[in-house]
Parts: sequence; structure tokens; C-alpha cells
Amino acid sequence: MRHPQACFAIDTGGGGGGGVDDDQQQVGARGGDASDDDARSRLIENRRARRLKRFWRTLPSPPRCKFCNSPFGPPFGPLLRFIGKGRWPGNPNYCSGCYRWLYTHREGAEIECTLFFADVRGSTSLGETMRPNEFRMLLDRFYRTATELLIRHEAVVDKFVGDEVVAIFIPALASDHHAVQAVAAGRELLRATGSDGPEPWLPIGIGVNTGVAFVGVVGTAEHVEFTALGDAVNVAARLASSARAGEILITPQTATSASIDLVELERRQLELRGKTELTEALVLRP
Repeated sequence: MRHPQACFAIDTGGGGGGGVDDDQQQVGARGGDASDDDARSRLIENRRARRLKRFWRTLPSPPRCKFCNSPFGPPFGPLLRFIGKGRWPGNPNYCSGCYRWLYTHREGAEIECTLFFADVRGSTSLGETMRPNEFRMLLDRFYRTATELLIRHEAVVDKFVGDEVVAIFIPALASDHHAVQAVAAGRELLRATGSDGPEPWLPIGIGVNTGVAFVGVVGTAEHVEFTALGDAVNVAARLASSARAGEILITPQTATSASIDLVELERRQLELRGKTELTEALVLRP
């Protein structure tokens, strides 16, 4: 029998069982502080989940389950439906196995993690100069580019909101180096969108913040999502809104966690919407 901490809403699937094993059911039945501690442990240290997520990532092709990276596209996606890893009809961002697990357990915990927001600069002006379908195709290219490299850096791609991509780097998947991974992903995304050259094909700004957030399952009786909530998330979102094209704004907490030398970095004191005090931000570029 596996130790409960070796399970984290991700399983290889099989027999349409949705990836829920006996140990997970026992954890879900315990409730109270023990359940919270178990959830926190799975979010912080989970080598099995990390291995499975990396395994699914090696199989072609996108789109993928938001949570475990199992592919929905050919050639493996159609086959995986037979072991409970096809798209969940009620929320096609997840495979059936992950969604059943999330729906059944609805757990989460406050943990230190790194939040990542990438926002298109001047999207309103861009939209005015393009046909709607051309603008959609441009954003789809951005979503695809961001998703692929964020997955490579062990992120959970949380959502697409308009012209923005949101991701969560948690220790269970990105290890204790979640801030390092987030910063590396940000720099790679700037390069991938052309911000290291004379003219990017899409101007973006990025905000990254490391702090304590609630990470886990939220939702209603009919619909659940895996996401992050709290002030640390809001700060990252506001940093992305304040970043200029070709910039990553990070907090001192992220810089410290990522072991970034602060001496030569540009510093800004920002008035972020909803914050009563100035927020210090450090500027990174590709």
C-alpha cells in the first residue's frame, strides 16, 4: 500500500477509475486538521506526482489536461480515453481522472508558491488594427507558446483570462526551486515572443511573486477548479499589469527565493491597485 503523501490528484488511470486509490479515499474520509496536513504535504513534496506529470508531458500532443499534462491530441489522446484520461465533458480543461479526483476531494492548503501572470501590452490597440479572427489567431499562438514552455518549467497553467496567461508553480511539481522555474519561464517567454529583438511579434509584460497562497480546489457542487487564492496572487497580477513590454516585474521575495543578485537590478516603488502601501518591484529583462 502506498503512503498517502505519494498521491496528489494525478494517477496513471486505469479501468475508468479516475485515478483515485484506496489511500486517497482514506485521506478524504479523515477530515479536519489531519486532512489539511495531508493536503499541504501533497502540495509541498510529491515526487510521484512530479514523475507522472513529466511522463505525460513526453507524450504528444496538445491540448493537455491542465492538471496532469496527459495529452488530448493524437496519437495518444484518443487511446487514453479508454483508461479514464479523456477530456471531462463538464470541464474540458481536465482529464476525467483528474476532474473526478478534484471533485471528490476538494482539498487545498496554504503553502508558499510562486505565481506567474503574463499580460499582452496594448491588446486594445492591437485588436483595433486586426480582424477579429486574426486577433484570435494571434492570441492562440501566445497561449500555445506560453503553455508549452510553462509546462516544461513544471507549472500548472491555471487559466487564460482575456489576453493574460496565469500559472502556479508549487513545490510538489516544481520542487523548492519554484521561484527559479518561474523566473526562467518568464525570461524564456519574453524571448519566445521576440522581446529580445528589435520588434516582438507580441508585446507582453510579466509579473512574478512568491508568497503564501491557498492552493487547491474551489468551486460549486457542479463545477470545480484547481487554482490559487490570496494576496500573493493579487500582487502578481498587479505586477503584470504594471510591467512594460519586454519586462518581468518580480518582488524581493521572488528574487531572494530565486537567488537573484539584487545589486544591479532596477527597482521601482509601485502603487498597486488595492494595496494600501507602495510595493517594491525589481525589473528583469530577457
